[in-house]
Amino acid sequence: MPDLQDAAAALEVAAGIIRGATRHLKETSSVDADQVLAYDLAHAAAAVETARGMLDYGSKGELEAKLTCVFIADAVADLAAKIWGREAQWATTPNALDPTRSFVSAWRDPATLAEMAFQEGPLHLDDEFELVRDTFRRFGEEQIAPHAEHIHRDNSDIPESIISGLAEMGVFGLSIPEEYGGFATGGESDYYGMVIATEELSRASLGAGGSLITRPEILARALEAGGTEEQKQTWLPRLAMGEVMNAVAVTEPDFGSDVAGVKVTAVKGDDGAGNEGWLVNGVKTWCTFAGRADILMLLARTEADRSLGHRGLSIFIVPKERGDGHGFTQTQSGGGKLEARPIDTIGYRGMHSYEIAFDNFFVPADNLIGLAEGQGRGFYYQMAGFENGRLQTAARAVGVMQAAYDAAVQYAQDRVVFGAPIAEYQLTQAKLTRMAAIIQASRQFSYSVGRMMAKGEGKMEASMIKAYVCKAAEWVTREAMQIHGGMGYAEEYDVSRYFVDARVLSIFEGADETLCLKVIARTLVADVD
Repeated sequence: MPDLQDAAAALEVAAGIIRGATRHLKETSSVDADQVLAYDLAHAAAAVETARGMLDYGSKGELEAKLTCVFIADAVADLAAKIWGREAQWATTPNALDPTRSFVSAWRDPATLAEMAFQEGPLHLDDEFELVRDTFRRFGEEQIAPHAEHIHRDNSDIPESIISGLAEMGVFGLSIPEEYGGFATGGESDYYGMVIATEELSRASLGAGGSLITRPEILARALEAGGTEEQKQTWLPRLAMGEVMNAVAVTEPDFGSDVAGVKVTAVKGDDGAGNEGWLVNGVKTWCTFAGRADILMLLARTEADRSLGHRGLSIFIVPKERGDGHGFTQTQSGGGKLEARPIDTIGYRGMHSYEIAFDNFFVPADNLIGLAEGQGRGFYYQMAGFENGRLQTAARAVGVMQAAYDAAVQYAQDRVVFGAPIAEYQLTQAKLTRMAAIIQASRQFSYSVGRMMAKGEGKMEASMIKAYVCKAAEWVTREAMQIHGGMGYAEEYDVSRYFVDARVLSIFEGADETLCLKVIARTLVADVD
């Protein structure tokens, strides 16, 4: 059985180099002034933390230990590539990683990797969560997967049967407390259930499966963080039952992750019939699922003083009529108007993203989350939802990677080249082993982050797992596509969809660069001793 002490020791050497470089950055420069180093530090730290999440998994059996060693060896080798030729900037020496050389050599050995091919490793879930996994996997295979390619190729709407089926299973209430009609009990099981369900649904389809959970999750967390009791009683049960579906309207054409610059305004006014509320003006973009949605979670500026930045923002629940994937317009009797233009994308289809223009669109006063106390606190309520959204996005990435891996294994076993199935070639086998190690490490770290978040911790780790796993999904899906050869570029094979779907993961829920620089790197610098 592999010696995990060697793996842990190699990991500590890598962690020490990262700490030293972070300390050097803090003392001599800044994240904003040295962005390339800060970005690389953030990703290296995220890989190390993902690897730490594998150490406990590795103690559970021989195969688990092997996969752990493979992943840690790759993480250390990736760090070496970042450092090489830039030792001064990293405040280290060319031989700093020499103590890890024999370990890395052993677990990156092509023969070793080839021998481990087609072995994914068990998940070690208890019976309750195995049942959750089996239930959502079956639903995904039977109800979502048969529609996935049609939705992708034709950019069509998600069938109502999928939405209603998920509502009947209670998936929209996984993170909503029982007292408000959901299934959350406030413990680790809430996060485990959400992560497992999201992975399995995303395995069937990122757009038509796993992503359906995300928007209710974000709004529910914002309501839990700042909503009045009446607002919680009004909206949370309806979200849990799938009676209302929501979209998120935060991003603007000139302001993506930099929400402090939001220009869309909400000013007090009436609907023309004497009902008091707010009049919304401006443009939002990348409002995913806004067509089918019944309500929008809207972040708008309610304070005229723009120097307040994010402190002048509030969140509104904006009711709307259902539209379709080809754009929609809604007018109000008082003259307000909402007009949505669809944004065509290379992947992640079915959810449909829109640019939405608001023209004196009326929102009832009761729909300001938190009412008077919530005015100006929208940024904080939004972040309460987005932190969980990052963990959920990582689970989506794991699902897409798993689907790509499964497809690659099947094709490798079926495809004969030069007289033998490509599954028998060393290069294919080594690729599949590395893919399996990445998927398992990503999954195990998502479980670990879920446990942290159940205790009110893990904000930094949620950012790290989002950064690491979403970028890793691009490599895994690319290699799965490559194993398919020419057919990987053909739409008739699902693997081409996995590849274009994976590409969006590092962009939404916080662009990778912003997440690494503004959250991970800054936190690393602030916390280094």
